Amino acid sequence: MRSRTRGTEIYMENFNEIFDLEYFFRLSPDWLCVAGFDGYFKKINPAVSKTLGYTESELFARPIDSFVYPEDRSITASKRESIKKNNPLYNFENRYVTKSGEIVWLSWISMPVQKQQLVFAIARNITDKKKLEEFSKVSLVSVKNNEIERGAELSTHNLKPISELSIADQLWLYELETLVRKYIGKVDLIIVLLSNEMGLSERQLHRRIKNTTGITPNNYIRRIRLLMSMEAINSGKYRTVAEISYIAGFETPAYFRKLFKEFYGRDIAEFLQ
Repeated sequence: MRSRTRGTEIYMENFNEIFDLEYFFRLSPDWLCVAGFDGYFKKINPAVSKTLGYTESELFARPIDSFVYPEDRSITASKRESIKKNNPLYNFENRYVTKSGEIVWLSWISMPVQKQQLVFAIARNITDKKKLEEFSKVSLVSVKNNEIERGAELSTHNLKPISELSIADQLWLYELETLVRKYIGKVDLIIVLLSNEMGLSERQLHRRIKNTTGITPNNYIRRIRLLMSMEAINSGKYRTVAEISYIAGFETPAYFRKLFKEFYGRDIAEFLQ
């Protein structure tokens, strides 16, 4: 084992002497990595440490797999074994977890070097792209057609369509909707919590939501709750008005049922049959 490790070290020293890629490594915003077949990083650029929040020493000390999002470890291990068999990897996407617990999406291109038992890899951070994809699937401003096909008449007066939003606004709304869903059960405190989490005063938050979506924060949050109620129905896990009302963060089933009918144009009982 020591002989193989020393061989890797000599190869990396010679590699740096011949190509002098340190400047390229330091400046690239993408991850540039050299990993061993043993599953450990051998060389990384600063982008890796900056993204994950770990020091280089911490990243070198632990198996790469320990930084991978648990649900992605199995498929990642399978791809790694394929690389060891001299199969290059193109556009493979998986998730890593930062030191602070945030999830980062990466798209990988990896090339094996069989003789030295190394893998040269480039990874692009595609987290924002994934957020936009998720936003387009579940956002209040982008699911209208889907629900109308189910026979519902969504109340969309004054709500700006997603096509009119900049990428920056879409990403901001994604973060906001994620927080609304996180605090959905805190009916009375949600505006205060949102303003604290978003780093804005309540007045600034109100103005930003109104300018971005065309509707007031309370109306916006209420619509997200009603959207979540439809998601709960579609999941098939909840079969009573009371259950769905609770999941969507409404105080009373009767009030929720009234708003649901106003919003979707049909009584919730029609969807629970």
